[in-house]
Amino acid sequence: MRLEGSDWRDFFDSYKHSAWRLELHPVYTMPQEADELARYLAGERLPDDYWSGWMERVTGYIASGRTIGRVHVVRRPLTEYLRFEFEYYRPHCKAGEDIRILDLTDKPDPGLPDHDFWMFDEKHVVKMLYRSDGTQIGRELIDDPDIEQYKVFRDLALDGAIPFPEYRQG
Repeated sequence: MRLEGSDWRDFFDSYKHSAWRLELHPVYTMPQEADELARYLAGERLPDDYWSGWMERVTGYIASGRTIGRVHVVRRPLTEYLRFEFEYYRPHCKAGEDIRILDLTDKPDPGLPDHDFWMFDEKHVVKMLYRSDGTQIGRELIDDPDIEQYKVFRDLALDGAIPFPEYRQG
């Protein structure tokens, strides 16, 4: 089942305990980020007091006792898009999102899937669908996912990942 627009947001916001994402792409082509990306490429950086709707949602999840996190798999050299995205990871971590980086430069793939996904409450999986250029084309709620396999994917990614603030310092 495809999840779009308000259906996606309602589904996402309804999780009870945990939301976790695996990100595999070095570039995400998101039209809503075009202006921010252009400003970043022109040298503009986020102000220290930056706040966003996403951060508001994250603080709400955390305040309600829920967790939210992700691992982004990278390989060096980092793309300009990743550098841009990392600019936003900094305040997202401050809001309470557990963001980690798995750097696979010069390392074999530990057995991760070929697609991004969100896993909710260790029972629902939403496969994120992208074109090869990173343009999102949809989100698919997987009917009867192999949850044990997705938990293995999560654990493989977390095993070698380091918290984003630590990655950024190193």
